[in-house]
Amino acid sequence: MTTHQRQFARTLRRQATSAEDLLWQALRGRRLDGLKVRRQVPLLTYTLDFVCVERRLVVELDGRGHAWEADYDARRTREVEAHGLRLIRVPNAMVLDDLDVVLHHIAMAARSHQPPGVPPSPPAPLPSGRGEER
Repeated sequence: MTTHQRQFARTLRRQATSAEDLLWQALRGRRLDGLKVRRQVPLLTYTLDFVCVERRLVVELDGRGHAWEADYDARRTREVEAHGLRLIRVPNAMVLDDLDVVLHHIAMAARSHQPPGVPPSPPAPLPSGRGEER
């Protein structure tokens, strides 16, 4: 990764869209099924929106597109998948309108794309509280 790529990724993190911010708040800190997710990750010549390395899953948010972007997105998807990653695309509007459905979709994709030999993440610990003592 070049210094330019690293700086560009940092800039994207600071200038996130409202959909990126909303999804990041739901994913950060292993909040979704214990998955460790990173945002704005440089790979090849691209900066990927969200990446779960342990499940080899990439989540890209799509805004309003133009016709030329369809070809670019298709090439980008092929190149990312050629590196053994699975890429799913989610419209920004869906994140803003129905975050729970998006999170369910991401969780299902992560479960169905678990690399061989990798045990599933342990469940998040239950919150401590006043329970019955035995």
